[in-house]
Amino acid sequence: MLKKFLVSMLIALSVVAISSPAFAETDKGRVTYKPAESIDMTVAKIQLAVDAIAKNASREEIDNLIKDAADFSKEINANDKVDRSRTKATSKLKAIRAKAKEGALPEVEQELKDTIKDFNDLKSLI
Repeated sequence: MLKKFLVSMLIALSVVAISSPAFAETDKGRVTYKPAESIDMTVAKIQLAVDAIAKNASREEIDNLIKDAADFSKEINANDKVDRSRTKATSKLKAIRAKAKEGALPEVEQELKDTIKDFNDLKSLI
């Protein structure tokens, strides 16, 4: 009976040791960011779009900047609450991008500023 107990404990410990998150790594060549860094970088990309609107940049350039911000927002990964809020903010970015394509730039600028606040609010959820 002791032998069965020791074997089962050994198996249980080996499973725990092998599946440890400590061994988790990212793909080779891929840079990972902490959630707060990702949020700051996303906000910076949105701010670039706001600045481009102020400088009367082309719609295509503004569209590309908003798309870059939406794409980079996928790097924000902390927990489920953050992910839900990030998804909502990213959805707003996609809607703003559609308005930018239509040419409603003054409206787009204000909505981008509101979206910056949404992304900064994610820091409180980390």
